[in-house]
Amino acid sequence: MRVMVLGAGVVGVTGAWYLARAGHEVTLVDRQPEAGMETSFANGGQISAGHAEPWAKPAVVPKMLKWLGREDAPMLFRPHADLQQWLWGLRFAFECLPGRFERHARQLAGLARYSRESLGALRAETGIQYDFLGKGILHFCTEQADFEAVAVHAEQMRRIGGATPREVKSAAECLAIEPALRESEVPVRGGVYSPEDESGDAHAFTVRLAELAQARGVRFLRDTAVQALEISGGRAIAAVAGGRRLEADAFVVSLGSYSPRILRPLGISIPVYPLKGYSITITLPPELAGRAPSVSLTDEAHKLVVSRLGDRLRCAGTAELTGYDTSINDARCAAIVKRIGRLFPALARAQDVQYWAGLRPATPDNVPVIGRTRYPNLYLNTGHGTLGWTLAAGSGRALADLVSGRRPEVDFRFH
Repeated sequence: MRVMVLGAGVVGVTGAWYLARAGHEVTLVDRQPEAGMETSFANGGQISAGHAEPWAKPAVVPKMLKWLGREDAPMLFRPHADLQQWLWGLRFAFECLPGRFERHARQLAGLARYSRESLGALRAETGIQYDFLGKGILHFCTEQADFEAVAVHAEQMRRIGGATPREVKSAAECLAIEPALRESEVPVRGGVYSPEDESGDAHAFTVRLAELAQARGVRFLRDTAVQALEISGGRAIAAVAGGRRLEADAFVVSLGSYSPRILRPLGISIPVYPLKGYSITITLPPELAGRAPSVSLTDEAHKLVVSRLGDRLRCAGTAELTGYDTSINDARCAAIVKRIGRLFPALARAQDVQYWAGLRPATPDNVPVIGRTRYPNLYLNTGHGTLGWTLAAGSGRALADLVSGRRPEVDFRFH
């Protein structure tokens, strides 16, 4: 079958790979000159199956109230005259109600586990290189109250059925796992370690998998912006992209935050809205390489993730509900730089620091939208939020099964 995948981020490219592997004739379409140039370009690098859970939970409400008015807040709401923004915000507040977190966490845990297994198999099959590290993820706390809370949460997730073990660690054990934290100006109080989790460069993975997909026969239309989808006879018949009309037997929308804009004229509404995130990338000179962390980290106090990518260190985080604005707010990036300087004082001397901002396609409950629409040959694979890199392989593999008329192997609420 001729399948057209719209969007060449990590989710779209991985979906195209599995569709081609299933025997379909695949065309990949993207407005950028290369794969992975937007949300997948400079994310945090974590493949965090052990922490694949919703942001929306009761405990986040008092924190959001505390963050109001702070320009460096981990989550920042910038009101616009945008109905979709307000509806998303209200739905997020609703999803924070007790009981809803557990339901969504189970959904994400199953897909995350399946995705990590799928990525491992893909890596073994292809030998793909992307600065992979299999050292786990250490979620550390610099406040005693945070440590007590994450320890309780780890036990709650164990009962729910998390995707991977979470081991509560003392301060000394955290420093043994990541010795670079011994130099921190902020004492580490303890943390939670997920030894089966991974990290790697999502952009490098996306570019190289796109090359492998092309070698398998996938046609890649670069510099081709998708403007619309045509419907006739109750089916999608063509995509209008780059001023051309492109026909196919089936279509997959993986356009990230821009997916709703293509779907809304068709009468399809999905709860996806851009959640702007920031990252900094530090190039490590040889004299600093040994003093930078080599285990992927999550800083609970500032909601930042840190990953070692070869001779670079990536630190990413914050969430800004501000529409489709991709401009870089220097104050928010500077706050990340300042925190890294406190955690790893030697890195304050680093000269090559790059700032980046991108739009995460977030749903209020953090559960992605995967499956068929009311049009039987139009599929969705979008809305992965902060978990696109974590869930990409499992989502793509499951999508290929759905398009091929097979039941996916993972238990998930497909559409």
